[in-house]
Amino acid sequence: MSVTVKRVKSLLRAARKSRVLVVGDVMLDQFMWGSVKRISPEAPVPVVEFQNETYMPGGAANVARNLTALGAAVNLYGLVGMDEGAKRLKKLLKEDGVDGKGLVSAGDRMTTRKTRVIAHQQQMLRVDRETNEPMSPRTARRMLSSVEKQLDDSCAVIVCDYSKGAVTQELLDGLREQCQSAGVWLSFDPKPAHNLNLAGMSLITPNRGELFALAGLPDEGTSTSLNAAVKGVQDKCDPDIMLVTLSEQGMLLCPRGERPTLIPTVAQEIYDVSGAGDTVIASFTLAIAAGATPAEAAVFSNHAAGVVVGKMGTAVVTPKELSGSFYA
Repeated sequence: MSVTVKRVKSLLRAARKSRVLVVGDVMLDQFMWGSVKRISPEAPVPVVEFQNETYMPGGAANVARNLTALGAAVNLYGLVGMDEGAKRLKKLLKEDGVDGKGLVSAGDRMTTRKTRVIAHQQQMLRVDRETNEPMSPRTARRMLSSVEKQLDDSCAVIVCDYSKGAVTQELLDGLREQCQSAGVWLSFDPKPAHNLNLAGMSLITPNRGELFALAGLPDEGTSTSLNAAVKGVQDKCDPDIMLVTLSEQGMLLCPRGERPTLIPTVAQEIYDVSGAGDTVIASFTLAIAAGATPAEAAVFSNHAAGVVVGKMGTAVVTPKELSGSFYA
């Protein structure tokens, strides 16, 4: 399965005419960088000498910035607090060209923030600050109304569930009904512990662990168990397409009614896999919106993921980097 550089460039040109709506759990990713030279005398833990810190949009916000990095117009919908984290996140989104007017601020929530402490290119620790309470039905209806106003001008909707409260069954049911009525592609990045009804999705993108959790089966580490899990999820959720990310093994493309196809990874170096799943769902969906076949979109997203895992932090891939990866 291959795609020519000429075809990739054609898809990237078409992507610049696309608008994608991203709905889900937005986050602020904070990275604290330093070095380790000694062990603490207080406890057997390394002492990280702070050097600097950086911030990036995470979760659904990272999906949105992956899309704008590839040239698409994006509207983002999610929940944030009335805090410094929300202000910083909105500023970053504006810099990345993401329309964040769909973010709903709530005084009883904190903006989800993941703080990673990194020394010598290794993650030492992560601290999570979040509010996990599901949003109210009233807020869900408000968000659905906002999405509906943009749907006629959009090629696709991506829903990102990280179980932080923004994705509820009411919201998902409403989005499914809206997309089916408008003939708009609907992608979903699942969180199996949330136990939502995922029927009627155009695309779902579980990783291996999520696939087995969705299927309710143990992972025995064999191709037989993998195929059984794929069939189990297809029978349960019946997506048009399932794209299973398999880390260093690549990804498994599973269209409805067809045999799964393994697409080996093209990553040359792997420094950090954080956010790679965001890149996969963003680039696959955008490729479909640009006119790609599912097989072409899978190769397109496989190359996009291969680029971002070679970077530290929640990264994005540019059109130049993506098209260049097809020469490698």
